[in-house]
Amino acid sequence: MFRPLAIYIGLRYTRAKRRNHFISFISLASMIGIALGITVLITVLSVMNGFDYQIKNRLFSMAPQVTITNSENITSWSKLAKHVEETPTVVNSAPFVSGQGMVSSAGVASGVFFTGILPKAESLISTVGTKMLSGKMESLTPDSFGIVIGADLAAHLGVSLGDKIVLIIPEVNMTPIGLVPRYKRCTVVGVFQTGGNDGLDSGAVFLHLNDAQKLLQLGNKVTGLRIKVKDLYDAPKVSTSLREKLPETYSVSDWTENYGTLFKAIQMEKRMMFIILLFIIAVATFNLVSSLVMAVNDKQADIAILRTLGASPKTIMGIFMVQGTVIGLFGTILGVIGGIILAINAPYLVNLIETLFHVKFISSSIYFIDYLPSKLELADVVNIALISLFMSLLATLYPAWRAAKTNPAEALRYD
Repeated sequence: MFRPLAIYIGLRYTRAKRRNHFISFISLASMIGIALGITVLITVLSVMNGFDYQIKNRLFSMAPQVTITNSENITSWSKLAKHVEETPTVVNSAPFVSGQGMVSSAGVASGVFFTGILPKAESLISTVGTKMLSGKMESLTPDSFGIVIGADLAAHLGVSLGDKIVLIIPEVNMTPIGLVPRYKRCTVVGVFQTGGNDGLDSGAVFLHLNDAQKLLQLGNKVTGLRIKVKDLYDAPKVSTSLREKLPETYSVSDWTENYGTLFKAIQMEKRMMFIILLFIIAVATFNLVSSLVMAVNDKQADIAILRTLGASPKTIMGIFMVQGTVIGLFGTILGVIGGIILAINAPYLVNLIETLFHVKFISSSIYFIDYLPSKLELADVVNIALISLFMSLLATLYPAWRAAKTNPAEALRYD
């Protein structure tokens, strides 16, 4: 005979047709409930992972992770860069000059935040160069006063590659006729598009570092250094370390000061959704308890016969634990398969619904993206499957213990 006995009988009970069809229905409902709970949980976590990944990619591929500035500007920025790059986890650094101004063309004007960069150095810490719709960042050369602008700003001004725009900064020059605002006629050498609602496409422009220094009359000084670290979440540690190393005149900031609450909100939502949706699996396992208790009552005579034939309470307990675990196992497998399929195809399904019913669920004016992202992570799938199996096993303990306590004489008295 197949050994061990508990597994053999437990599997027989699982696939055998029960006399009480209501018990079979409850067992099936439990299995479906577990599968649905796991499917929904995997899908929701994948969508939350997708949002986290897209925001991180879109926002922090452009925004600085750590920034060093000085109230009096920085003179020996190359020496500072070498000192900074000696810090563990720092990958690269790049100087920048920044300021506020206004651009105008054909009577249309818009406020902007302009940044002077070294294109080659900037490519090591930012992906703005990969977001170009036309032109390229390398077209920013010293003394040419080329300018790279966002796609929304270009559309607002009605300009394209090769057109001229006027950049006006809030500083003045003394002339014989009085104070005159400082301005420069620039040539559009590139148009970029990030696709987010962070304002870069409509309010950011880039110049060559030397040109920005001339506009602001800084000489060889720069506003500060932007730093890229190996791990985004190490930025607070790096900024703390740099504050301790650098003189007090330097100011060090990191992304958490501006965007930390956004990431904390996403992580909190992910944890809360995990806990809430876990209750779906918990409810299904409670149904499993009910079905096993009724199965124990239904099998009283069988349990008594097995006991009289020499089966130990441990064996009886194992039979019903196997029966419940198999139901939980099949529910988990179905749920994992369904969750993986739905998580992978969720963006396409949402896009199909939007197309068919002419609705828009996600708008880039509210979120950083205009579609539903999904990023399936193996760790989430494994953790959910293990939790489901553990809860299923836990649900079998009471019914199995109750079966093991069955008194053979009492059970067979009326049979």
